[in-house]
Amino acid sequence: MATDTEDTRIPVTLLTGFLGAGKTTLLNHLIRDPDAGRIAVIVNELGDVGLDHDLIEEPTEEIVLMQSGCICCSIRGDLLKSLGKLVARQQNGDLDFDRIDIETTGIADPGPILHSLVVDQIVAPNFRMDGVVTLADAATGPRTLQKQIEAVNQIAMSDLIILSKTDLVPASEVARFEAQIAEINSSARRVRADHGRVQTGTLFGLSAMRPTVTSDEVSNWLGMDAPQPDPLAGLSGFTSKQIKPEALPFTPDQSHAHHNHKINSASIEVHEPIPASVFDFWLDTLIALKGPNILRMKGIVHVEGIDWPFVFHAVQHIFDAPVPLKSWTGKDTTSRVVVIARDMNEEDLAASLELLRMQPKEIDKATEGMMVQTVEMPF
Repeated sequence: MATDTEDTRIPVTLLTGFLGAGKTTLLNHLIRDPDAGRIAVIVNELGDVGLDHDLIEEPTEEIVLMQSGCICCSIRGDLLKSLGKLVARQQNGDLDFDRIDIETTGIADPGPILHSLVVDQIVAPNFRMDGVVTLADAATGPRTLQKQIEAVNQIAMSDLIILSKTDLVPASEVARFEAQIAEINSSARRVRADHGRVQTGTLFGLSAMRPTVTSDEVSNWLGMDAPQPDPLAGLSGFTSKQIKPEALPFTPDQSHAHHNHKINSASIEVHEPIPASVFDFWLDTLIALKGPNILRMKGIVHVEGIDWPFVFHAVQHIFDAPVPLKSWTGKDTTSRVVVIARDMNEEDLAASLELLRMQPKEIDKATEGMMVQTVEMPF
C-alpha cells in the first residue's frame, strides 16, 4: 500500500449532490479540461435508462456506466467490481488513467460508499479516498435540505461543497443558503461554480490522509481557517462555553430540536499533547455510545511521547488507518478534531470533545465510577 513517504494507491473522488444540482455539467467540464489529467469515470444510474451517461458529451473508454441501482445500497458490489475491472484494464495496458471520479445518483448516501473504499480487502489496498465533492443547488437547495435526509448526509460528509446556480437567486438568498450549509458542515470548504465550472485544482487533493501532507493542507481539510457565519461563531473551539470535565455527568436536553434532521458539527483545539489513554478513552466512549450517529470525524492529534502527529478520519464507526506525519516540521503541538453527528446537539458535542482536555487520573476516576454504578455520559 503506502510507505512512510509515498501513497501509490489510485485517488478516488466521490462526486455527489442531490437531483438536478449540476453533477453531470461539472463532470463534462472536468473531462474536457487538459489540466485535470487522465481520469476514469464511473457514472451510477438509478433505473434502466442511462440518462446521465448519455449527457456526457465526450464519452471515452474510461467511462463506466452502472445502472439499475444506487451504489449506496443495492449494488455496492458492482461498484467494487467496476473499480477492479478498471485497474485490471489499466494493468493490461488497455486504459491509462491517474485517478477515478465516481458520480453518484442524486439520492445516494456517501457513507456506505466510503465504507467500501476503506474496509474492502481488495479495493482498500489499491484505492484511497481523495475527497467527497458535493454539488449544492442554490435555487432549490434550501428546500431540499429541509425535506431530504440524503441531501443533508451529502453535505455532512463533504470535503468540498460547490454551490451551483448562484446566478439564479439573489445574493442574500445565497448567503442564507451558505449559512444553512455551514450549520450542517462548517469544516468543508465552499466554492461557487461559474455555470458549472470550477478551477480544476480545487477538486483534487482534498484529503489530508497522506504521509506528505503539509500543515496548510491539514488546516484546509479541517476547515480551521474557514470563515464562520456569525450564528455559529461559538462552535469552533468552545471558547465561550468553557465546559469543564468536573461538570460531568451531563443530562442532555431532550427538548432540543434542530432542523436539518438534527445534524450538528463541532470542533475543538487542544494546545498541549494529549495522553494516549485520554484520547483512547474519548474515542472508545464516543464510538460505543454514538457510533452510528457519527456521520464523520477527522482530526490531527499530537500524542504525548510521540515526536510527530497523526491524522485520522472516520465515517460512523469505520476508521481509515491513522497516518503518521513523520516529516512534520514546526513546534506547534495543537491537536484539532472535528465531529459531525446526527441527533447530538451542540452542547452534547462540546461536552464529548471536552473529554480530550482531561488528565489520565480523571479518566481513571471516571472509569472506576462506571464499574460500580451506571453513569450517564455527557452525550
